[in-house]
Amino acid sequence: MERVGRRSRKPTPPGLRAGAEDRVASAAPRQAAPAGGPGPLAAAIHGIARRVARLPLPRGAGIYGTFALFLGAGIYGSVVGGHVPAIITAVHDAADAGARAAGFGLNTVTISGRKYLSEAEIRQAAGIGPGTSLLFLDAVAAREGLLAVPWIAEAQVRKLYPDRVDIEIVEREAFAFWQLKGKVQVIAEDGTVIAPVELAPRPDLPLVVGVGADKRAKGIVKLLAKFPDIAAQTRAAVLVAERRWNLRMKNGIDVRLPETDPAGALAQLAVLDREKKLLSRDVAAIDLRLPDRITVRLSDDAAKAREEAMKPKSKRKGADT
Repeated sequence: MERVGRRSRKPTPPGLRAGAEDRVASAAPRQAAPAGGPGPLAAAIHGIARRVARLPLPRGAGIYGTFALFLGAGIYGSVVGGHVPAIITAVHDAADAGARAAGFGLNTVTISGRKYLSEAEIRQAAGIGPGTSLLFLDAVAAREGLLAVPWIAEAQVRKLYPDRVDIEIVEREAFAFWQLKGKVQVIAEDGTVIAPVELAPRPDLPLVVGVGADKRAKGIVKLLAKFPDIAAQTRAAVLVAERRWNLRMKNGIDVRLPETDPAGALAQLAVLDREKKLLSRDVAAIDLRLPDRITVRLSDDAAKAREEAMKPKSKRKGADT
C-alpha cells in the first residue's frame, strides 16, 4: 500500500521528454546542413512565412486573397499559353479607341524624303495603322521601326497635337550590285544590303563580286570612275582573297590588278588600250600585278593560231635543195 500524501511518480509524457531532448539538442553545437538540403535563403523564406502566418488577418482578406489567387492564375495561364501579346494588343487597341473618342485620333500623316519606299511601307514600319491614336503613339518606337528598314538611313517622327504626325526620312541610295555565292543584291555606298536585285531602281549599277566586296565597293567604283574608258568596258570587279581586285571585262578578259597602287596599274592599262587597243585583242588575261612588266595570256584560239604561225613552212615539192 502506498502512504496517503506520498507523491506517486507519474511517467513523464512523451511530449515533455521530447522537449527535454530538444533542449539538449539545442545546446549541442550546430552541424552543417547535409548537401542538397535547404540553404540559407530557403531557411530565411521559411522564417518569414511563419511570421506572416501569425499576423492577424484584416476583414475581407479572404476575398482579396481569392481575387489575387485567380488573378495570378490568369496571368500565369496567359504567359504559359502564349496569350500575352494578344492581351497587350487588345489593351492597346482599347486605349487607342478611347483616345480617338476623346479627340486624339490620328487624322494626318505627312511623309517627306520618300523616293523608293511607298507610304504604306513607311506607315507600317512606324507602327501606324487605321486605329492608331496620336495620344498613345510612341514616337521613339516609331523612329526605331523606321530605322530598322534597310532603305532608311535617318528618320525623325514628330507628334503635333491633336491629330497630326510628321515623318521625315533620308533614304539610302542604290550604289552597286553585290554578288556572293550566286546571289545578287543591291547595296548602298556603305555596303548595307538594301534590296534584292529584282527591286533595283536601275539596271546599270556596277557589279562587285566576292566576300568583303560589299564593304569595299565604294573604293573600286570610285577608282574606276577616274578611268571612264576602262569602266565602260568592265562587267564586274571581283575581290580576290579580300586583298586585291580582278576586273572581268565585257569581252571576257580578266585584268589582274595589284594589291598596292591599283590606280597606277589602271593608268598604264588605259594608255596601252588607247595606243595599242590591248583590250580589243584576242587575249584571255592581262596581269598588272608586277610593277615592272605586263604579262598577257592569249586566248586558246589566239594561242593555237600563233603556234601554227610559228611552225616552219613546209618545203615546196620539187624545189632544189
